[in-house]
Amino acid sequence: MSAPIDGIDLDRLSPQRRELVERLLRQRQAGGAAPSTPSTPARSAEPAAPPGRRPALAVSLFFFSADLDDAPADKYDLVLRCAELADELGLHAVWVPERHFNPFGAPYPAPAVLLAAIASRTRRIGLRAGSVVLPLHDPLLVAEEWGVLDAISRGRVALSLASGWHADDFVLDPDSYERRKEVLTERLAVLRTLWEGGSSLRAGPQGRTIETRTYPRPARPLETWLTSSSNPQTWQTAGELDLHVLTAMLEQTVDDIAEKVTLYRKARAEAGHVSADRQVTCMLHTHLAERAEDVVPRVREPLGRYLSAHLNLFEKFAATQDVGVRPEDVTEADRALLLEHGLQRYLRQSGLFGSVQSCLPMVDRLVAAGVTELGCLVDFGLPDEQVFECVRQLGRLQEEVRDRAGDLR
Repeated sequence: MSAPIDGIDLDRLSPQRRELVERLLRQRQAGGAAPSTPSTPARSAEPAAPPGRRPALAVSLFFFSADLDDAPADKYDLVLRCAELADELGLHAVWVPERHFNPFGAPYPAPAVLLAAIASRTRRIGLRAGSVVLPLHDPLLVAEEWGVLDAISRGRVALSLASGWHADDFVLDPDSYERRKEVLTERLAVLRTLWEGGSSLRAGPQGRTIETRTYPRPARPLETWLTSSSNPQTWQTAGELDLHVLTAMLEQTVDDIAEKVTLYRKARAEAGHVSADRQVTCMLHTHLAERAEDVVPRVREPLGRYLSAHLNLFEKFAATQDVGVRPEDVTEADRALLLEHGLQRYLRQSGLFGSVQSCLPMVDRLVAAGVTELGCLVDFGLPDEQVFECVRQLGRLQEEVRDRAGDLR
């Protein structure tokens, strides 16, 4: 008899059904006037820390909600109010993703637009895309769009870039899909050139070649991350290109991250990059409360719904890819088992769920693994007031890690 997974006994499944479920687990992919902001003790505003002056561990917000009830205005209101609160509390940055054509992540097709709204209501917090799927975009337009936001926000913009993984997204640029990793690297080189004031030669009308520059011209280099869930080669590429890394606790353990950080640092050293300010940001699902015992009863149902929406997205992906799993073969019993496994995994080992004090051991493990920033995903279906409570507790967590690091800026 095999050991249960997170307390779930797989032996109750037939051998064929068990093989299907285990394979699916292995293949699961990560990837008007608003109401006033909840009251919180005011902190003096401080500018976002420049490269090289970050705390030992930065605490940031991450948003990636599903929109199963088709109520985007409410989702945006929550994001904006949380961002205002995080700005007051001294959190490091706000991350929003780019997602297309699916209810999972539905509020986030245009991260620059949403971050522009956040910029207008905040003063110091960093504004980050997690991630811009660069193979879907012309780097000319990326440089223009994000250059505007960088000017509006007075230099608070940073981007994480991703190659994309869902084939249906590539209706925006079908020719890039098969070469999407190479296309990302090629377009990154163009984006960096444009951002620094250089030009790109483009084919124009009437057979002309046009030397094209973009405006506005940003006043500083573009801080850039490369997004990688679990592929070691992507971490190595980030090291070779001297990029920061955005990862997640979706398909990997803390020990897995530690191994990839070692690979990343080795790749940087072999490429001759010597600066010590490269960042490893880890997104993880988060809910903190004053009392740790209040958390699991709160999050179990909404987190289960959220993971179900994620599984729907994977099934759509599996239908177009040869991953060894046919969605039509997954029964409701299989699905329920997968969701329970995912829920238990997040609650026990892949998220921050509890009080500030009860979560510190997990934070310490991540720091030891090489993580320098937590991207705390807070918008997975809880009532707004509970999300605001979590953001306040994250403010306390940021103070705690600063105190422990002796970095009282």
